[in-house]
Amino acid sequence: MEETSREAVATAVQRVAGMLQRSDQLDKVEQYRRREARKKASVEARLKAAIQSQLDGVRTGLTQLHSALLDVKDIQSSLADVSKDWRQSINTIENLKDVKDAVVQHSQLASAVENLKNIFSVPEIVAETQQLIEQADLLQAHRKLIELECSRDDLMYEQYRMDSRNTSDMNLISIYFEDVQGLSDELAKQLWMVLQRSMLTVRRDPTMLVSVVRIIEREEKIDRRMVDRKKQTGFIPPGRPKRWKDKMFQVLEGTVSTRIEGTQSVTREADKMWLVRLLEITRKYVLDDLIVVKNLMVQSIQLHIHVQEGMMGHPELHSECDINKLEPLLPRDVVDDLLSKYVKTFTSNITGWLRKALETDKKDWQKETEPEADQDGYYQTTLPAIVFQMFEQNLQVAAQIDGDFKEQVLKLCLKQMNTFLLRYKEEAVVYKEDHLRERKLPQCYVQYMIAIINNCQTFKESINSLKRKYSQSSVATDSDAAIERTLNEVAKEGCQFLLDEVFLDLENHLNELLTRKWLTGSHAVDTICVTVEDYFNDFNKIKKPYNQEMTSEALRRVVVEYVKAVMQKRITFKNADERREGAERMIKEADQFKFLFRKLAAGEDTDRLCGAIAAIAEVFKLTDPTLLFLEVTTLVSKYPDIREEHIQALLAVRGDASREMRQMIIGTLSENKVSYSGVTQPIFKDITVPTITMTSMTSMATAKLLK
Repeated sequence: MEETSREAVATAVQRVAGMLQRSDQLDKVEQYRRREARKKASVEARLKAAIQSQLDGVRTGLTQLHSALLDVKDIQSSLADVSKDWRQSINTIENLKDVKDAVVQHSQLASAVENLKNIFSVPEIVAETQQLIEQADLLQAHRKLIELECSRDDLMYEQYRMDSRNTSDMNLISIYFEDVQGLSDELAKQLWMVLQRSMLTVRRDPTMLVSVVRIIEREEKIDRRMVDRKKQTGFIPPGRPKRWKDKMFQVLEGTVSTRIEGTQSVTREADKMWLVRLLEITRKYVLDDLIVVKNLMVQSIQLHIHVQEGMMGHPELHSECDINKLEPLLPRDVVDDLLSKYVKTFTSNITGWLRKALETDKKDWQKETEPEADQDGYYQTTLPAIVFQMFEQNLQVAAQIDGDFKEQVLKLCLKQMNTFLLRYKEEAVVYKEDHLRERKLPQCYVQYMIAIINNCQTFKESINSLKRKYSQSSVATDSDAAIERTLNEVAKEGCQFLLDEVFLDLENHLNELLTRKWLTGSHAVDTICVTVEDYFNDFNKIKKPYNQEMTSEALRRVVVEYVKAVMQKRITFKNADERREGAERMIKEADQFKFLFRKLAAGEDTDRLCGAIAAIAEVFKLTDPTLLFLEVTTLVSKYPDIREEHIQALLAVRGDASREMRQMIIGTLSENKVSYSGVTQPIFKDITVPTITMTSMTSMATAKLLK
């Protein structure tokens, strides 16, 4: 111990000698002494803090063990109570059987009341349906038939649920609706009749054939729904599944067979050339029918006959010669001139088309009904589909000319797309500004702004699809980069507009934070959390990755606004009790934010951002002012973007830090400043601390004099 003391004294002497090597350094003795005193105080504070931390840890551990023991006893007692209540409730559950039966009966009666109108009007609807079938109004007849079947099936299902073994009531319902099955059979006969004469029908009344196919598709959907319900409940209505689609193919197959068999007009015995005649007649009939199918039938039917076209040798179905061996019909210069005119016309037309498409989309933004959603539930408008349908049609034409011209038209489309997106971005900004002038209008502003954001992702996917389909080059062009940049800007600004909408609603509650009202009891943070969660129920309709980025930005803005409230020094704590109460409220509210944004999946930065509020609270909560330096150092190490004025503001809000203490903390931190790498998301970087102006100082002084 003595040797250590001697070494310390020797080291001190050596340091003092190093400091006082020149006479002019004697003037700085007092400065050196204060600096050494600060260092000594800092070391002592750290040692004291380390010991205090160890003691606090042991105390906390003992407290938690005691609390855990009490919790185990409480749980043990609660489990005993639950077991006792469960035994007592067994008899009660058995007594509820009558209530259960009453509920089932009520459900059956409710279904009967719901279908009462249709039940009483069954004979009338049956007669109307029969008349519609006779008039060949098949779609209307099918609609009436579905109404009758739904009423019957609902009643039977409720009866089945109440008592599946009661066949007498089931038979009563079946007898009352017995005409419905007859109508279904009669309608089916009409459908098969139309299909048997499909080649004639498609010439005279093609809409009739379309109606038949639509009716069969509807019945197939009902069949699938009823089969699924049978798997769940065991009930399936009479006559289901109808399997009309299978019957349709059987009828068509029979029609084709009959058509071919009917062409045999002679036999082997009557004419030796009977096979030649049969094949020639068959060829003629099949050829005529295929031409009708190709020109009049729907596209899906055409696809099935393309395989056969090459064997028919008809110019309307297939080319008989190799066009690659033919000379060009027009000279090259004439072709180039025509293509040049086409490009000019196309450029002019597509500019007009895009302008009209955007104007139409803007009108939709003012609607009082929500935009449509895609199959995944994300809001969207029809704008991307309309735009890329234009591009697709023109690229299909260009592809028929040659590959180079196709590439030229694609580049032109992308160039026009970039110009169009810049206008789209401007219109989105105008839409937001108009809304801010009158926030109640448009009624569905939030939903259509979400659709605008989602359209950006749809535009990206459609552009990539066009490039894969019509371009042989994989090299990115200037237009590609510009389009990508503009779409990202539109989406980012749209998300920002929506967050601005949220924070406009939160403004009054944010202004209430860290005030006297907040300290004495305020529900500001509760309201903030409820409001944010309510908005994000709508924001779930935003596509990835924009929804994730928006949630992260919402968390950052909430935390920044909270920290900003601290830095504005709206409150100065008067004593230790106020500091403790305020700190505990801040920690609780940080946990509220953390719970909310974890629920919203804000990302990995949630704990760090919310932890900033808790870290500031620890500075306020500290009871020993001599340990302030250590607590502030911890805060700075976690959040290196914090500045000197922020620390000054925190100490001012704390209310008990002396001027010497503040100077010591700021001075020491300045000497050991932590550099900010910018890797993590900043919190304090954009938060300014308000300065006291001469006017406000004069006002404060006047107020003190008046007191």
